[in-house]
Amino acid sequence: MKLFIDADGCPVTDIAVGIANTYQVPCTIVCDTSHEIVRPDVQTITVSKGADSADFMLVNLLSPGDVVITQDYGLAAMCLSKHAHVLHQDGFAYTQENIDGLLFFRAAAKKARRAGARMKGPSKRTQAQNDAFARALEALFREICP
Repeated sequence: MKLFIDADGCPVTDIAVGIANTYQVPCTIVCDTSHEIVRPDVQTITVSKGADSADFMLVNLLSPGDVVITQDYGLAAMCLSKHAHVLHQDGFAYTQENIDGLLFFRAAAKKARRAGARMKGPSKRTQAQNDAFARALEALFREICP
């Protein structure tokens, strides 16, 4: 089992890497050239900047049972199809039961924006969100690590 982090805009990279190290789970960060991240304790794969290039690289590296951290619903759906465990940066798990609804909401919001609707952006990240993520990742590792 490995941990993969979709690191383009991921606010919990340090938390995830720390927890992965505690559980001795190998960690790979995948990002494009506009978000180069270099850390001595993880493998970093940097791909060319382009639409979804980091996402497709990450999916191609996955094996069943791996863990992925992403806020991208489309990437989450692809990872679920490869039988990975997928967590959002706020700590909720993407599942076969909730991914269709999330993708539908994303499509509806995109359609509304194209029609001129103004959508409220995300609020400032809180420590409570970081704590929820850390608890969820630790619980997942306790469940699936030997």
